[in-house]
Amino acid sequence: MQEKNNTNLERMRELIEQLTEADIAYYKNDAPIMTDLEYDRLTEELAALEHDTGLVLSGSPTQKVSGEILESLAEVRHTKPMLSAGKTKSIEDLIRFAAGRAVLLNWKMDGLTLVLRYEYGKLKQAITRGREGIIGEDVTHTVRTFRNVPLTIPTKESFEVRGEGVISWESFRRINASLEEPYTHPRNLASGSTRKLDAGEASKRRLEFWAFELVSDHLEPESKLAQQQFLQRSGFSVVPYIFLDAGHSGQDIRDTVAGMEPKDFAYPVDGLVMEYEDLRYGKSLGATGHHENRLIALKWADELYSTRFRGVELATTRTGMVSITGLFDPVNIDGTLVGRAYLHNLDVFDEFQFGIGDKIRVYKANMIIPQIAENLTGSDNIPIPAVCPVCGHPTAIHDENGVQTLHCPNPDCLAKQVRGLVHFVSRNAMNIEGLSEMTLQKLVDDGLIREPADLFRLEPLRDKITAMEGFGKKSFENLLASAERARHTTVQRFLYSLGIPGIGTANARLIAQFCRNSWAAVEHLCREELLQIDGVGEIMADAFLAFFANPEKRRMVDDLLQVVALDESFAESGSALAGMTFVITGSLTHYANREALKREIEAAGGKVAGSVSAKTAYLINNDRTSTSGKNKKAQELGIPIIDEETIRSWLAGGPRPEAE
Repeated sequence: MQEKNNTNLERMRELIEQLTEADIAYYKNDAPIMTDLEYDRLTEELAALEHDTGLVLSGSPTQKVSGEILESLAEVRHTKPMLSAGKTKSIEDLIRFAAGRAVLLNWKMDGLTLVLRYEYGKLKQAITRGREGIIGEDVTHTVRTFRNVPLTIPTKESFEVRGEGVISWESFRRINASLEEPYTHPRNLASGSTRKLDAGEASKRRLEFWAFELVSDHLEPESKLAQQQFLQRSGFSVVPYIFLDAGHSGQDIRDTVAGMEPKDFAYPVDGLVMEYEDLRYGKSLGATGHHENRLIALKWADELYSTRFRGVELATTRTGMVSITGLFDPVNIDGTLVGRAYLHNLDVFDEFQFGIGDKIRVYKANMIIPQIAENLTGSDNIPIPAVCPVCGHPTAIHDENGVQTLHCPNPDCLAKQVRGLVHFVSRNAMNIEGLSEMTLQKLVDDGLIREPADLFRLEPLRDKITAMEGFGKKSFENLLASAERARHTTVQRFLYSLGIPGIGTANARLIAQFCRNSWAAVEHLCREELLQIDGVGEIMADAFLAFFANPEKRRMVDDLLQVVALDESFAESGSALAGMTFVITGSLTHYANREALKREIEAAGGKVAGSVSAKTAYLINNDRTSTSGKNKKAQELGIPIIDEETIRSWLAGGPRPEAE
């Protein structure tokens, strides 16, 4: 039975991955990798497995998770305090702890500790460990988007699962490369992403949940092994463990620990955890106010290297935060030469009391991330940076949830402008080719570009720009031609190019459609109108209004309107399907693919979703009798199924759907 369940779970995860790849290929890349028939067959297979097992995993195409946005995270009290484990850096302490009893040895994964509550077979709530393991934050909206969290399980009794929210090293490197302000460690990325207010943004981070403990007043597995097996049967990914029976020796433990090499593990870890297999015995040992006596954690003993501190390096990000990196005489750590370590905030900077020439000791956290461990001298002769390294404006200290960070408050700081300009010229924005970030940086540094509108006034700068290294006459002519093409743009592109927080390409399109492509209407949207637009929440609406209420931003927009030509030709069109959400499935005869039909629906004010839900107005399927998962879902919810000819008629000006 256990083997069959594992096989089913493996197949479900495989199907979710295949269908997700197919969705990306179809809807995002417009390059289908499977036929509609094959897609529906795999979806039906997944739905059948979900029905048979009682399991629904996050990311399943049969149950899409919405991109919920919260104004703040609610505080929640834990049913039972989340205590820590006793800690040691000695393997001999593990041997003494085991003392001839059966134990489990597993990775101590390095992420954000979470509690998942299940009631009546469904995920009810997800909570962070929070303050002292007593009061955490409700992060259900983001945890529902994790790649491997079961949303529905066969067990109807109430219970909690404790585990770690983590991100793999591979995903960390990929995601970090795309961020304007990279994270220093996967733990910080996992924590920051889980605690995001926007679930849609968190869902892009490829977060995972790995369980390590079952907490229940109703379910009492007879052993730790039985507990882990129950979690696995219920669809959870369980932190990998090794079982050592009561007959183990001290050398067996040493060999086991030696064989658990963190560099070979796909996820960040900061040690190992040993726990008694006999749950009753472990419980009988009680706990201190800090940790439970049934388990012990082995923390890695970081190898420290001595060197000399040489100063700091500053950098200002697009948001204005001034990052501080400590510089020191390079030392060889694990085969690589290391001479710098990021100082995460001002609190860390103050703590070390750095001075030029101070003797410090450094290490690689988890054998990966360079860190400064201690300052043995503490000369404290390097003051907090008083000015921005880019614009020279006096810096300011911000207190963010008790953590002090350094910022440049100058709105005209070039560091802020360059990233904004990179966004402005990007493909989905104004699409000005030939302007890399390096080129923009050079133009800004030389004082040639100060405002986005300056990019359309380049002709008087011909001599200066063509004299720049790597930028000849031909490159300049190509740039002029690209800028001229880009000058003629749409309201949607123009709105997206402004870089208003939260306004991506999809939201820009929806706002433009709502205003019928009238820029005057866009500029004068009120809060109530914004909240009427599908996909625009309160946070996004407030950011939009704050942008246009800012005199400098309005001046920038007005300046741009002097040099760009907005296509507002759809001002009186595109409303036939306004406010309606469609789902497309099955094969099409008139349209080349689903994307082509999707574009026409959106041009008419409609919206196309990937899965059927209560918000769906119509399911489009030429085979209304199909037994596909989408057809079944539509029938269950009472959603009408229409064919291709019907939607073509509506798009051509036929009777409005409301009149049907």
